[in-house]
Amino acid sequence: MAGRVEGKVALITGGGSGIGRACAVRFAKEGANVCVADLDVKAAAETARMVEAAGRKAAAVQVDTTDEAANEAMVKHCVESLGAVDVLVAAAGIGAVRVPGATSYQPHTVLSIPMDQFRRVIDVNLYGVLFSNRAVARWMTEHRRGGSIVNLASIMSKMPSTSAPYSVSKAGVWMLTKCLAQELAGQGIRVNAIGPGFIETPMTAAIRADAARSSWAMSVTPMGRYGKPEEIAATALFLASDDASYFTGELLHPSGGVFVG
Repeated sequence: MAGRVEGKVALITGGGSGIGRACAVRFAKEGANVCVADLDVKAAAETARMVEAAGRKAAAVQVDTTDEAANEAMVKHCVESLGAVDVLVAAAGIGAVRVPGATSYQPHTVLSIPMDQFRRVIDVNLYGVLFSNRAVARWMTEHRRGGSIVNLASIMSKMPSTSAPYSVSKAGVWMLTKCLAQELAGQGIRVNAIGPGFIETPMTAAIRADAARSSWAMSVTPMGRYGKPEEIAATALFLASDDASYFTGELLHPSGGVFVG
């Protein structure tokens, strides 16, 4: 039986670990060839081998998503290696900026964070998504191909937090998704976002290691557990597939019940 993205080419940023890697493996199992992009090219290559082990073609490419030209080169590499780009999963991102030397999970406040660090979070989490979206959408539009773009936002897209730059950046991803969805709908390009809750990835390792912070995270999660990267990959697969053919401009929350209304 054919998979849900059979014969498609998926480009996944942040594909070297965490949610990005889980998406790459799941998409491969569902029939896609996958271009794995990551700042850590060794990690990208490892994920590419996992895609190939699932019986699909893979390519690995190093990319700094904060560099617009690098995103254009990434798309070119994907097309040259695998023939097209049908799906983008923009999963590259960074987490909270913590106070140096803190003995517990203590992010900077708006008043205390050095502005170069605030800008770094915005550059990666917002501009990185913008640049990858633009590069892929331009290629799809130029070649008159529809497709699906899936952006990794967060529950923090809708929630203020003590890690202000992270919340601001993810709120920006959500609004960017809505703007692009309206702009690109006529081109047959769907743009949606995922707002995960607290997921077991390298990004949340510091939270999970801090008893007080982890207790707080679980207190706002009715299901009382951390999510798995594979659960987010399943959401991305749905949004990328024809099962979501009438979805655009949406933000889905696999969050264990953080948002229930």
